[in-house]
Amino acid sequence: MDMTPAAPACHANGGPRLLLVDDEPRLLSSLYELLRDRDYQLVTATCGSEALAQLNRLKFDLILLDLRLPDMSGHQIMDFINERGIEGDVIVMSGDVGIEAAIGALKRGAYDYLRKPYSREELLKTVQNALSQRRLAQDNARIASQLENSEKMYRYLVDSSPDIIYTLNHEGRFTFVNDRVQQLLGFSREELIGKHYSLLVHDEDRERARYVFSERRGDARASRSVELRLKCGGDAKGGGHERTFSNTLMTIALNAIGVHQPEQEPRQREFFGIYGVARDITDRKRAEEVISYQAYHDILTDLPNRMLFKDRLGLAVIQAKRKLSELAVMFVDLDRFKLVNDTLGHVKGDELLQQVALRLKECLRRGDTLARQGGDEFTIVLPELRDRQDAKAIADKFLESLQQPFDLDGHEVHISASIGIAIYPGDGESIDELLRHADIAMYQVKALGKNGHSFYHNSMLDVSHQKIALEQSLRKALEQNELEMYYQPQVDVATGRIIGAEGLMRWNHPQRGLLSAGEFLPFAEENGLMLPISDWMLGALCRDLLLWNAAGGDAIRLSLNLSPQYLDRGDFFEKMRGALTRYGISPAQIEVEITENICIRNPQYAIEQLNKLCQLGVSVAIDDFGTGYSSLSYLHRFPIHTIKIDQSFVKEIHDEHGHYPVILAIISIARGLGLHLVAEGVETALQARYLQAHGCTTMQGYFYHRPISLSNFIGVLQQQAGDSAPLLHAPAPRLAGVAIQA
Repeated sequence: MDMTPAAPACHANGGPRLLLVDDEPRLLSSLYELLRDRDYQLVTATCGSEALAQLNRLKFDLILLDLRLPDMSGHQIMDFINERGIEGDVIVMSGDVGIEAAIGALKRGAYDYLRKPYSREELLKTVQNALSQRRLAQDNARIASQLENSEKMYRYLVDSSPDIIYTLNHEGRFTFVNDRVQQLLGFSREELIGKHYSLLVHDEDRERARYVFSERRGDARASRSVELRLKCGGDAKGGGHERTFSNTLMTIALNAIGVHQPEQEPRQREFFGIYGVARDITDRKRAEEVISYQAYHDILTDLPNRMLFKDRLGLAVIQAKRKLSELAVMFVDLDRFKLVNDTLGHVKGDELLQQVALRLKECLRRGDTLARQGGDEFTIVLPELRDRQDAKAIADKFLESLQQPFDLDGHEVHISASIGIAIYPGDGESIDELLRHADIAMYQVKALGKNGHSFYHNSMLDVSHQKIALEQSLRKALEQNELEMYYQPQVDVATGRIIGAEGLMRWNHPQRGLLSAGEFLPFAEENGLMLPISDWMLGALCRDLLLWNAAGGDAIRLSLNLSPQYLDRGDFFEKMRGALTRYGISPAQIEVEITENICIRNPQYAIEQLNKLCQLGVSVAIDDFGTGYSSLSYLHRFPIHTIKIDQSFVKEIHDEHGHYPVILAIISIARGLGLHLVAEGVETALQARYLQAHGCTTMQGYFYHRPISLSNFIGVLQQQAGDSAPLLHAPAPRLAGVAIQA
């Protein structure tokens, strides 16, 4: 749709002419409707070539320009405008969140930069201000042409100028200055006439001012420009409206032209003085400073970002090389931060990062640099180390500072950190080497239990390479049928019968042998392999169930661990229902195990998914109860049938007649809510007797059975059926759930 009206014969007789450039018809139409009733002549363009054609054909007062166009960028159009000296101010509109786009637009002379989506009022005000400034600039141009005609008009117009206009004599003293100086600097004309220009110049800029004002050029180079900071002497007003200076300094752009006796030849003229125009560019300089600062700092924590950190690390390496000294690079990763983010939300997570940044900064020496790499990762450079103990002492301070709880609007949060340290030059001489080795050392701390620090050692690189090789071979494991399900029986201690089994994944690695789930599933979660592995597990469990049912184990329930990632995917219910239907397995034989963290991440969504499973006939167990953010409300809100006592609590049982309140509390909760109870990790007869004596009669652990392959599990079922065939088909109590994870 062509929204451009016919161009008027004479631009001067109409209102300001605006060129609107945007490749999105809806946005362009909206922009056109917003401006059409405001006495503007509107011309539109939907691509860069159309915009260039309009710029060649017509003159525009203002161009509203989108940076992203199908055939060229807005920056290229601005280059075209600047190369050809085309008049008209440019307001850039862009949805680009990168700082480079804004810097590029401002460097090319854009009047303003609006980030999409912008408000109606913001756009209208910016357009009005740009046109007002343009009218003011045009008035100034008109003023310049009329100065030669009338001294009286000259005086009036000069005093009405938005800039400071002045003349200096050969000694550098003011012989004229317009009234604008009082509005911008707070000095009256009378205070300055006869005074030396240095009275206004900031001390640090006086040498530069002396150089430019002492030049006595008489040729084409007589005009020169310099930026100087001028002092303010009182209340200052600028830009046609009330303005308060927060300090005593002001930056101006200065144009100075030598003035000579007109009747003499240039080479014979006596130096008469200087005529100058001083324009206030304070706001522009401040805007440039803000843009520059944001380009090199993390907005959330106000710390240096990755770019500035690398720059400072590079300088520190150069200095250390020159002085033959050492420096340390630390890589800090917060432990359990993701759990805080998932449970309390990203806003609280951001608050936690800000508090952590403040604590870490307090531990540093003068000259050290703390930066945020991204997420919950921080990097530190410690220059001029005396020895490694300096780095160790600061790492210890970090860990100690994080021990105190963090208060997030009433939520008390505990976190720790894993810190890797690399020393220059022993652990690397380049920026990338030092960062990579500090990162490897940090992961070594993670692997050893977190909450600590470690110096890099070459042996860690071999371990890191082994992990990379493990990740690569894991991707091939599914294709090469190397995964296998093992089963840990669950026993009713009253009868000694197996009444259920928990499915546990194993990897028959071609070089490393049989690997447990804990040795490879963390890599699967980090590298996006959890979903295909979980799909494989669901099919494998159903196929195994058919075999053990054929062996007489149809009364034995299967416990399946459910990965949070798999539940979040949204199609787990459909996949479960489809698998059960396809293999002809009764849903009552399946119980899904979930962790407490699943309940916390997205409670309402989890409730909906689990209710669907219950309606299908599948039961639900809560695994590791009491080890996370436990809440009794979860047991009321979620369709839970079984509680599993975590093995960390069972291991504490060392006295058959002792008092273990956590275990007793969990048993009491299960009894009070009518839930089935399973104890994990039972390894001794003493533990079994204690649990049975206090009401827990279903157990799993090495005391009864280790996880075994399907063939061995079927053999155990067949032996049980032969020992007590009538009991095999007796009603089974509620059993533990099915879990897709380690």
